[in-house]
Order: sequence, then C-alpha cells, then structure tokens
Amino acid sequence: MKRTIKTLAIASVVGATAIMGVAYFGVVNVGADDPHLAPVHAFLTMVRERSIEVRARDLQVPNLEDEALIRAGAGNYNSMCIGCHLAPGVAETELSKSLYPSPPNLTKVGVDGSPASAFWIIKHGIKATGMPAWGKSMGDQYIWGMVAFLQQLPSLDAAQYRALVASSSGHQHGGGESKMHNHEGQHGDNVSAAGSHHGSAGEDHHAVGQAGDDHHMGESASQEADHHAAEQGGQADESHHAGEEGEAHHHEMEQAQDETPPSSKTHTHADGKEHDHES
Repeated sequence: MKRTIKTLAIASVVGATAIMGVAYFGVVNVGADDPHLAPVHAFLTMVRERSIEVRARDLQVPNLEDEALIRAGAGNYNSMCIGCHLAPGVAETELSKSLYPSPPNLTKVGVDGSPASAFWIIKHGIKATGMPAWGKSMGDQYIWGMVAFLQQLPSLDAAQYRALVASSSGHQHGGGESKMHNHEGQHGDNVSAAGSHHGSAGEDHHAVGQAGDDHHMGESASQEADHHAAEQGGQADESHHAGEEGEAHHHEMEQAQDETPPSSKTHTHADGKEHDHES
C-alpha cells in the first residue's frame, strides 16, 4: 500500500513538472488560428456546458412570447450581436470567421433549447471566447428581451428580420449605452444599408469640414475687417492730430504777427536829428 501511494506521489510530481515545462517553454500554441487537439476541445466543451447548466438551472424564465419584449430584443441584437452571431441575409463577417472558438450562428440555433442558459451566457459571458458579459451594462429585462428575440430568430427570413428591427427602439437598455457599429450588410447582403451608413457618416464628415472652413473664413474676414477698420481709425487719428497741430501752428503765426512791432517811420540823420516820415 505504501509503495502504491509512493508511486502515485512520484507520478503526480513528474506529471506536474512535465505540464509546467510544456507551459513554460511555450510548447502550447495559443494562436486562435490553431485549433485545440480533439481531446482538449472535448474537455473544454464539457467544462463550459456543465458550468452554464449548473448556474442557469434555477433561473425563472419570464413570458418570452411578449411582443414588446421581442421587439426590444431585436433592436439590441441588431446593434450588438450580428457581427459575431450573424442575422438572416447577413453572411459571415470578419469577426465570425476569425474568432476561436467560432461563435454559433444564432440564426440557426436560437436559444438552443435552453432560454435560461442563453440568458446566463448573455449576462455573464464566457472566458477566453470573445463572448462579453453584457450584464455589466444591461438590466435583466433587456437581456430577457434578447432571449425572447433569439427564440424567434431561426424562424425569420431577411425581410421579417428587418421589419422587426425597424419596429424596435434600436440599441437601448436603460441608460449608459455606447454607440454600436451595425455590421449588417458589410459582407455582400444588405449592401445598401451599409452604404447608407458609411455614406451618411461621410456626408456628415464633409459637412463638419465645410462648417469648419466657413467658420475660419468668417473669422478671417472678420479679422481682416477689424484690421482695416483699425488702420482707418489710425489714419483718422493721425489726420485729426495733424489738423489740430496745423491749426495750433496757424494761431501761433497770427499771434506772432500781432505781437510784431510796427515798422518804424522815424530815422536819425548824421547830425543826430530825428526825422519823422508821415504815412
């Protein structure tokens, strides 16, 4: 018995050392373009599914047939999810092709038979898969809306999907929403929608640029007008001062003339006698 325990202990130490060595020396390729070995993939899939199942089993599922709930879920799904999980009429996207493990195409699987599990996944996310924990920004009622919509999604065609999204309030979940990029139409289908999106953004950009140019042109014109006004004002001041100085000089000349003694009409002869000339 002791020998068996000792053998197991040694084997455990050797195995742990081997695993640490493989990890330390970078033997494992963590690149998303290098799939797991089949046994590793099977093990991780089992861990994920059992973890979700255990944690979602006590959730109380509301009425998922409520039309308002479905419409709200449609708007949020279209804004937040189709880049990875696609939509009717939307082909593969850059994200859906590049993530590993590959995100499920929810237009085909919907809630996969378990609304409670779908709710738990949306709310809490899944580690190392690219699936976010939307519960950090969304209230439970909005997450249930997405679940209600997902339950309907596999039965919708492209036209029905667009109509349902159009009837929704778009991306809204109670406040704090960030602006999401709509991936719909960026890979061949619904191209007009994507073109409209990017075209609108481009027009807005040019409009802003033109407004900025007009603003600067207005500022330049105003500054130039002020500059000319200042120059004219300066010239007016100089003319005013010059006029004042000229007028002062004129008065001084007149005063000087008034103070000049009249030319004398008396002169003295050689014999010392003065002779006065009459006017």
